[in-house]
Amino acid sequence: MITAATHAPRWARAMMLILPAIWIGLIIGISFIEAPLKFTAPGITIPLGLGIGRRVFLAMNIVEVVLAIVLLIALISLWRSHKLQSIAHFSTMRLYTFIAGAMLLLKTAIIRPLLAVESDAVLAGTSEGGSATHYYYIGVEAILFIALILLATTVVRGVLAPTSTTWK
Repeated sequence: MITAATHAPRWARAMMLILPAIWIGLIIGISFIEAPLKFTAPGITIPLGLGIGRRVFLAMNIVEVVLAIVLLIALISLWRSHKLQSIAHFSTMRLYTFIAGAMLLLKTAIIRPLLAVESDAVLAGTSEGGSATHYYYIGVEAILFIALILLATTVVRGVLAPTSTTWK
């Protein structure tokens, strides 16, 4: 593989390619598949489903925070190299990384605590659930998902050189 940004640290280029893909897979597996299907399984009650969901999403958030921190460290490393020699599409990579980080911060620091209060009310029997906060979470998760796809695409365009094949 020929790289266009050979001056940038190899580990940073690898992390900028691999971490968004892992994060995308995590979102697909947990948010898009597990969460909706959980309540359709036989024998899963609302309290049991809420308890499972809390643990799964707490674990997911911990993994996401670790991914975001490593991604930010890789971006800073690329930025240091970018100051010496331009990396194609670096400003777009930075933008999508910051959008992903902002969406993670929003859902972790604001939306999840609100959902915890609402699920406590459901478990206590003072609410039937189905609040608008779930829709906010879904919207933020969708924006995060799109930002990660765009980041991965931009990193591929910025880190991998266009290749040409000459047939002889």
